[in-house]
Amino acid sequence: MKLYEYYAPEGVVTSGLVAEGPSFMLNNKELKILSGSFHYFRIHPDYWRETLKKLRATGLNTVETYVSWNLHEPRKGEFDFGQLGEDMSPFLDIRYFVEMAQKEDLLVIIRPGPYICSEWEFGGMPSWLMRDNTMHVRTYYEKFRVAAKSYLTNVLGQLSGLQFVEGGPIIAMQIENEYGAFGYDDDPRDKLYLSFLKSVMKANGFNNTLFFTSDNTIMHYDWGSVDGALQTANFNREPSKHLARLKEMQPNRPLMVAEFWSGWYDYWLAKSHTGWEVEEFGTSYEETLSMNASANLYMFIGGTNFGFLAGANHGGADYLPLVTSYDYDAPLTESGAYTPKYDKVKEILYRQNPLQGIVDNPPPPPDRLHEAYGKVAIIQVLTLAELVGQAPISYKSETGPLNMEALPMNKMSGQSYGYIFYSTKAVVAPTWSTLMIKGHVRDMAQVMVNGGMVTKPYGDGADLNSFGFWNGRDKTVTITGTGSETDINILVENLGRVNSGYPHKFMQKKGLWEGSVLIDREVVNNWKMIPLEFKQSFIKGLTGWAEFEGSLSLPAMYRATLIIKGSPHDTFLDMSSWGKGVVFVNGFNIGRYWSKGPTLTLYVPAPLLTVGENKVLVFEQYTAANVIISTDKPKLG
Repeated sequence: MKLYEYYAPEGVVTSGLVAEGPSFMLNNKELKILSGSFHYFRIHPDYWRETLKKLRATGLNTVETYVSWNLHEPRKGEFDFGQLGEDMSPFLDIRYFVEMAQKEDLLVIIRPGPYICSEWEFGGMPSWLMRDNTMHVRTYYEKFRVAAKSYLTNVLGQLSGLQFVEGGPIIAMQIENEYGAFGYDDDPRDKLYLSFLKSVMKANGFNNTLFFTSDNTIMHYDWGSVDGALQTANFNREPSKHLARLKEMQPNRPLMVAEFWSGWYDYWLAKSHTGWEVEEFGTSYEETLSMNASANLYMFIGGTNFGFLAGANHGGADYLPLVTSYDYDAPLTESGAYTPKYDKVKEILYRQNPLQGIVDNPPPPPDRLHEAYGKVAIIQVLTLAELVGQAPISYKSETGPLNMEALPMNKMSGQSYGYIFYSTKAVVAPTWSTLMIKGHVRDMAQVMVNGGMVTKPYGDGADLNSFGFWNGRDKTVTITGTGSETDINILVENLGRVNSGYPHKFMQKKGLWEGSVLIDREVVNNWKMIPLEFKQSFIKGLTGWAEFEGSLSLPAMYRATLIIKGSPHDTFLDMSSWGKGVVFVNGFNIGRYWSKGPTLTLYVPAPLLTVGENKVLVFEQYTAANVIISTDKPKLG
């Protein structure tokens, strides 16, 4: 028997998900929600169905996904659900994803935000919000409220008719995300904002779907709760402690873990990949389920932060940018391969699923092949000057440099991602001068004077407090000129906007904006700003390549050709012999690399490849290698 045959016999539905009493009820039958997180925007759409099959084969009955506002509304008022032709558009047909889940006999939980955290750029919110200098995100502030309502209205419109009571798979929807953590100590949270979000969802037809909130209930108790919405918990260890608190908060409602963390994520410059040992994971997961609790495995598959979409956290005073891989040490790897943790989940659900033997679990599909294509030689190079010269737009400021978000581009939505190249001319002494950037750089800066590199690459942890790195404030670097007009160029990289933290941490902009640039204490004005978003159309149109004769001393774009005979397979690009930068495969931005680790490979899904020639471009900020190595295994650290 299939799941839908059990809960909706002959398609008859009289009731959606109800959370009253000790157990969930779905269409008047008890339901233990056994869910796994799978973010459609982190997995190539050609692999959606296969991944859903793998999820269902464990005995899980529900798939949960966040919804990414910054992808679905890349420019203010312009929505993308797969039709805009943007680089990530193929990943964004959320309705198709939800309908596919139902066809694979899965229920669906939607977490639409507008804030999602998820170690995703700006917590899923669009950067154009920061064009308002008085913006207060995640609050009842009018301009945020108007933007959030427009976004939710459009997303919910895509999901119209897909509630369980309408014959669809959606059984529950989250209001905001871990809102109890958004504040200072136990100061009251903005409950008016939360109630507003609930009203928007109801006004868009979601009247028969269970609403819920999620928080670490030990740390944040019921601070992020909404009247009438089920409170759920987020944790991985000590389930009895967390579930006892949850029962204390709402004694007559079912226990639900919205995020049972199956592993964890990684920051750049961490010593090693973060994981969770299988047996310890299994013990805690089974204990959770044995306490009559439902649970969502966060993550079932992590996937990839393609492009520039990885977020960042704040650990105390530190800015912590996240790596491209979102492997998460989940039951399925970043590339969708089975792991011992997958087998452990299947084993536990055999014991803990009340419908084991009643509802059939389909067989798991076979693992995909991964291929090591070997060494791929660099054959051509494009200098930074050539690259910048081909940028489609540039802007001038008669005063100081502007931040990315302030640039009048993308239909007045600013620059969201990538790099920004600042250029000016100033008189610099022939002996030495001091260049200072007031405030912080957001997030890394490389200074070039008369075509020569002045700044050095990252060496160790102490460097983060020095010139050119995100922790340094009002830092200086020594430069030399000719005593006359000198070319000053500063390349600044946005390493990802913060996705979690205190409210003031969300007031973030990228580039140079906290203060002036000074040379020998004199403010430098008249800046030219060239955004380098590295969109696919730009990457594919680059010309002026020269023969590669070795690494250049300045940032540059390098090109290689990967020849594939026969059907392409998933592969990983080992970038450990390079410095720092970003890689494009057939124009698609597969993400950032940094040889300081912990992650040393970039995942390339087979659908991005083609039989014959595949163009691989590498924007390297420091030192290039002579080859790129294609391997069949990741190096996560």
